[in-house]
Amino acid sequence: MKFYTVDSHCDTVHLFTKGHYNFWQQNTCGQIDYPRLKQGGVNLQFFALFIEPEYKPFLALPRALQLLEHLLSELEKNQDKIILLKTKTDLQKAVLNPRKLAIIMALEGGEPLEGGREIIQIFHRLGLRSVGLTWNQRNRLADGVGMGEAAGGLTKLGKKVVKNLNSLGMVVDGAHLAKRGFYDLLETATKPVLISHANAAALCPHPRNLDKEQILALKAQKGVVGLTFYPDFIAEKDATLEKLLDHFCYVADLAGTEILGLGSDFDGIDKVLPELADVSCLPVLTAGLRRRGFTEKEIAAIMGENMLKLLSANLSEEDEK
Repeated sequence: MKFYTVDSHCDTVHLFTKGHYNFWQQNTCGQIDYPRLKQGGVNLQFFALFIEPEYKPFLALPRALQLLEHLLSELEKNQDKIILLKTKTDLQKAVLNPRKLAIIMALEGGEPLEGGREIIQIFHRLGLRSVGLTWNQRNRLADGVGMGEAAGGLTKLGKKVVKNLNSLGMVVDGAHLAKRGFYDLLETATKPVLISHANAAALCPHPRNLDKEQILALKAQKGVVGLTFYPDFIAEKDATLEKLLDHFCYVADLAGTEILGLGSDFDGIDKVLPELADVSCLPVLTAGLRRRGFTEKEIAAIMGENMLKLLSANLSEEDEK
């Protein structure tokens, strides 16, 4: 059975800035490029503009624009192969024409948007459609998980930004938020929330993973979590594909398959599972889900349909004129 496959997080845009990397050819570096996306059956890929800590806070905006320019430049090279999704109509066209790779432009770290609605509007015009409010640190919007037990929630500005993003048809991603901020986000958002790359804390007690209460709260908000392939989020030691599949089974048993998606974190991770060395290996995951007893309908939901529903609930019908 052919699935419409969506991956809600990768950091490949940084490779676009390297002279030895060509997205349109198969590379020996990195974990994602166009040929390997096609081999893995990916139809829709979120591409994150990750703002490295050394650019924060004062150079976050120009760095985001630099990365955005690299992404847009790559998209312009082969418009017959790729579509940048901006609206619900674009999404519907992409699903009807799965031969084209669909792209969601995402921002990982909300520092470039701290200037307020006008800045957010500019990024929206340029095609941004998903925003992670923080990375691991504190910014003017919220605290990341790296702030530890002292971490606060969303600031007044952060709540205002969330409402602005929702009103413009942009997904809000809480993947790196501290726990208090996670709950503030669920309470503030008017549309389903994405947790783009995280796993179950019950199986691996990493601070970036979600505990039982968080998973159930996300389900109640009709959000989706993209389970990630990063070994450190899968097991405290000896991570394997089977242990990753344990996370899918745990979340499904706890909250149902409608909350599950994929969030590989490819090209943002320094180690991989041997069975999932790069995006071309995704059929191995599908086979594993089938082996664990998931039905074809459930696998289709996990591989992409749940993310499509979340996007449809967030994106606007058409661009503002």
